[in-house]
Amino acid sequence: MKTAPGKRLVAAGLLALTCLAPLTASAETLADALISAYKNSNLLEQNRAVLRAADEDVASAVSALRPVLAFVANAGYTDPVAMGRDNLSATIALSASMTLFDSGRNRLGVDIAKETVLATREALVSVEQSVLLGAVQAYFGVRSAIENVSINDNSVRVLEETLKATQDQFDVGEVTRTDVALAQAQLAAARAGLAAAQGQLAAARESYKAVTGHYPGALAIAPKVPPLPKSVTEAQGIAMRSHPSILQAQHQVAAADLGVALGAAQRLPTVSADASLARDDNGINASSVGIQLQQPIYAGGKLSSVHRKAIAQREQARAGLQQSSVIIAQNVANSWADISVARAQISATDRQISAATIAYDGVREEAKLGARTTLDVLNAEQSLLDARSSRITAVANLQVANYSLLASMGLLTVDHLNLGIPVYDPAAYYNAVKSAPPTSVQGKSLDRVLKAIGKN
Repeated sequence: MKTAPGKRLVAAGLLALTCLAPLTASAETLADALISAYKNSNLLEQNRAVLRAADEDVASAVSALRPVLAFVANAGYTDPVAMGRDNLSATIALSASMTLFDSGRNRLGVDIAKETVLATREALVSVEQSVLLGAVQAYFGVRSAIENVSINDNSVRVLEETLKATQDQFDVGEVTRTDVALAQAQLAAARAGLAAAQGQLAAARESYKAVTGHYPGALAIAPKVPPLPKSVTEAQGIAMRSHPSILQAQHQVAAADLGVALGAAQRLPTVSADASLARDDNGINASSVGIQLQQPIYAGGKLSSVHRKAIAQREQARAGLQQSSVIIAQNVANSWADISVARAQISATDRQISAATIAYDGVREEAKLGARTTLDVLNAEQSLLDARSSRITAVANLQVANYSLLASMGLLTVDHLNLGIPVYDPAAYYNAVKSAPPTSVQGKSLDRVLKAIGKN
């Protein structure tokens, strides 16, 4: 059996995730961050509850096909003078009613509810992708912030040594007070840059905690780049088949088509049956059985309006499906372009770092011989710092762009990444309630289902 292109890519992506070589035995990997985000997401819990509510709509629709039993108790008071009899009366009764034929309206309602459930499941997958992509962004945000703090801290140490050397040169008359002031100014700027980098790290740590539920400790080195499609066209093809937004829109179209049929069926007849058994306060029993046929003739234009509204909603859903396809294709292309840009930036900054390193070393040696000024040395050191910082940003952007491409194809899920944890089963609750069981009989079973899915 052939493996689908999307699954092959995901399997290879899993290999990349499992190759997250830790810096230490306790280093947290990207896979760890993704798992924590999945387990601790309030947004996922919120949308799982939305899905369970949609499941209950199926149960409600199914219940409309069943008989309704009711206990009825009546008590009344009449004027004894006007009526010529006792003024108090009471009746108890047991009544039953059931729709025997409704021209398929109830069945259409059940089918619409089922399509809505399937659409809501895909919406939950979209939320899952957003949560996991947020974890990727937070992970690499912390990593790049740590690296920026490191290079800024190193810059401060280098400039402290530069200032010390410049001060020594000034003491023996080799440089002027201006050179000392330039070194002091550059050191102050470097310390300000370090403070800013430390602030960005603090903010990145808070973002990480918001996504995963805990602050980051030591983070493992960046994972290998996940395998990607060979072309943007291939990536878009996978997205058209796999992305939850498109699958959601397809189910919404199906529900809208059924809605049009339901709107047309509102004009058709209904047959219902009624039965009752009653006993009054005089001990007299009464029972009745009846069948009723009802056919709308005129409803003030309401039925035509309902049908037209359903047609308009179908057109809306179909247009929404087309627009979803356009947006997904655009997102894939944008992610593809982001990857290309980040790769180009990394290549360019590598050359920039190489050149800036050579320039810095040369200017520093020339300054020792008096051929360069202190300002020349400081400028060369700043250029090297800027190049290293740019590369850190480009590497983080590339990693995020790689996983953004997976998300734009609909493949950034716990199930597809095979992270090795229990996943939420969207069918478990549905299977427990789809037949509209009475709580008195099925309550314990339903409680077990809720407990089970609550552990995932």
